[in-house]
Amino acid sequence: MTSTRITVKGERPYDVVVGTGVLAELPGLFGEGVRTVAVVHPAGLPEIARPVCGVLRSAGYTVVELPVPDGEHAKSVEVAAELWSAFGRYGVTRSDAVVGVGGGATTDLAGFAAATWLRGVEVVQMPTTLLGMVDAAVGGKTGINTAEGKNLVGAFHPPAGVLCDLATLVSVPRDDYVAGLAEIIKGGFIADPTILLLVEDDPEGARLPEGRHTRALIERKIQIKADVVGADLRESGLREILNYGHTLAHAIERVESYHIRHGEAVSIGMVYAAELSRLAGHAGVDLVERTRSILTSVGLPTAYRREAWPELRDHMRVDKKNRGAKRRFVILDDVAKVTRLEDPPEELLEAAYHEVAR
Repeated sequence: MTSTRITVKGERPYDVVVGTGVLAELPGLFGEGVRTVAVVHPAGLPEIARPVCGVLRSAGYTVVELPVPDGEHAKSVEVAAELWSAFGRYGVTRSDAVVGVGGGATTDLAGFAAATWLRGVEVVQMPTTLLGMVDAAVGGKTGINTAEGKNLVGAFHPPAGVLCDLATLVSVPRDDYVAGLAEIIKGGFIADPTILLLVEDDPEGARLPEGRHTRALIERKIQIKADVVGADLRESGLREILNYGHTLAHAIERVESYHIRHGEAVSIGMVYAAELSRLAGHAGVDLVERTRSILTSVGLPTAYRREAWPELRDHMRVDKKNRGAKRRFVILDDVAKVTRLEDPPEELLEAAYHEVAR
């Protein structure tokens, strides 16, 4: 099957290459002059880095393998500092490059390390999970977590390219794959109703890497991300729509100490955002019902613990969309009709959570 190239426009345009068995296209994503490539990958998954390193060595690059902790545990200042030290030891210069291979946490970390080393070296992202392909690795947002919240330390650093080899999805654990669907479904609600129709047409197939709509769903979600970040890299306006459902989701992740999958938290967060849209008088009950129906049909959660509200409320006060003391929420008037809710009253926020709580 041929590859698809989706261009992310802006001040530093780059391509997202999507296809099956497209690893050979990796060297073509680097700029001129690259000699050393640092490959950052999860320590528990050396097999995903092995073919990447092989292709790079065959193309004449000096390859440095840098394993990091799996999942969100990689996104800490301590791990970032270890990468900076390794870059120094192995002589990674400003004309060299970093490749992030793995899930969204790995590509976030690799991008942040590249953005901050020598004030910015080239990075190519190779997401190997559904979530990484449709969200984390595309868009140039990099970051690490702190005790105060998720992705609060980071930089905007567009990659030189992104390579999505769909063949890697076959080995992704089913629960992880299903969690990645939340970001695709979010794309349907904020921008592309066809995504929702494809999932509703075949929810069981949507749960499979081999589903008949899988490639279309992935490419459509990447195109949404490309269109949005190409117009607004630094989240000064339009890009905020990508945070639909994320205000509560990030708070849930903090409460769970990141032991919940990002997509599962986003799924719950979308139900909360839909309920908030309804209670604020922006959307009808049909939006809420369709949100719950689609998420449930693919096996994603739609509820969370009632007693967690005080802690969740406190964490939401540190959300990146907030301006000063004012809280901001991305909500919907309807499917693909996004708006913002500025500083809603506490009673409204709690009432919306009451609809989500078990």
